[in-house]
Amino acid sequence: MRFVSEFVLLGFPGQREMQNFFFSFILVIYLLTLLGNGIIVCIVKWDKQLHTPMYIFLGNFAFLEIWYTSSTVPSMLVNILSETKTISFTGCFLQFYFFFSLGTTECFFLSVMAYDRYLAICRPLHYPSIMTGKLCVALVCVCWVSGFLCYPVPIVLISQLPFCGPNIIDHFVCDPGPLFALACIPAPSTELLCYTFNSLIIFGPFLFILGSYTLVLRAVLRIPSGAGRTKAFSTCGSHLMVVSLFYGTLMVMYVSPTSGNPTGMQKIITLVYSAVTPLLNPLIYSLRNKDMKDALKKVLGLRSNQN
Repeated sequence: MRFVSEFVLLGFPGQREMQNFFFSFILVIYLLTLLGNGIIVCIVKWDKQLHTPMYIFLGNFAFLEIWYTSSTVPSMLVNILSETKTISFTGCFLQFYFFFSLGTTECFFLSVMAYDRYLAICRPLHYPSIMTGKLCVALVCVCWVSGFLCYPVPIVLISQLPFCGPNIIDHFVCDPGPLFALACIPAPSTELLCYTFNSLIIFGPFLFILGSYTLVLRAVLRIPSGAGRTKAFSTCGSHLMVVSLFYGTLMVMYVSPTSGNPTGMQKIITLVYSAVTPLLNPLIYSLRNKDMKDALKKVLGLRSNQN
């Protein structure tokens, strides 16, 4: 039996003009994503007033978004221009690992950011003593390390399946659904394990976030002044918008059975959470956050004065 040494990623269909449009559109999104998230990372680094747990988490989250989108978009762009559209067996599973590991890290960071907002609003007097610098650094490290430790076992299990042909994946990334479909033998136990694992990774942090914001909402509604409630909601609104964008597309893709989604819809959903959402996040955080806007003005002012 001959096993495949590479896969063909069909990517986006269409004539060369349509391919050029997709290339230009995705390239612009990617460059704006790098710029927006890079600005947040620099602002948090340069402005000492933002050296607080909330903004340290946000800076790490923006840094994560740069790598998350970079795990798929550059290869996506190369695939659009390529005539053969091939990716090596090892390259496919490396992309799979980094894309899913960074996505898992994002789930963990969103949970930590929700916990930080819960402490700040529900336990404001105890917040400085609980969310110390040491705990903040520890939570950041746990998010990064645990995110990259989750997926080696599922990926090894899938990579050990026999792939004897065909080797065509009707997608622009190496995703578990199409890979299972290409295996020469059915692997229901491995498939069940992977989808159960995906559900735990998605729903565990999501339920934690939901619980945190339920407690936050209850605490906010008890604030007597309207101005106080507005301020409390404003600190959480940006985070809730990001959570809704990220988890909405993620659940449609990986929790619902992928066989029920047309291939074109799977590509659109994957493009949204891998490229569009990382672009919107810096806009959401910067436009809705007064401290970020003030810090940006200050940093730009200092840079222009120095020049």
